[in-house]
Amino acid sequence: MHPYKRSARVGDLIREEVADIIMNRIKHKSLGFVTVTGAKISDDLRNATVYISVLNVEEGDKTLRKLNSMASFVKGELGRRLKMRYVPTLSFRIDEAVEYGRKIDKLLEGIKTERGPLEEDEDLI
Repeated sequence: MHPYKRSARVGDLIREEVADIIMNRIKHKSLGFVTVTGAKISDDLRNATVYISVLNVEEGDKTLRKLNSMASFVKGELGRRLKMRYVPTLSFRIDEAVEYGRKIDKLLEGIKTERGPLEEDEDLI
């Protein structure tokens, strides 16, 4: 028995294949630099949400609209690459975890500058 669900394994495969399709098959200059960060598949394998990260945050909405309009093309490419009875319907979303991580980093950096450099405590060494 596999250690995790089939939908999780298929999600990993779809994430890799969609990233390859975006990088090698879609030649749209207005997309910019897109990273596929994850894919979440429903348990029945009929719907997939693909999470992306965009280098230029201001262009995120525009990139998201472009990818969602190209979802049928990407689904067709997946159908040719994967041996599945049903290829899931794709929807693209911006991965909020990346922005959340940046926010946490800024908060931690602010705390670090507020406290000043750490003084070494000889008891800890």
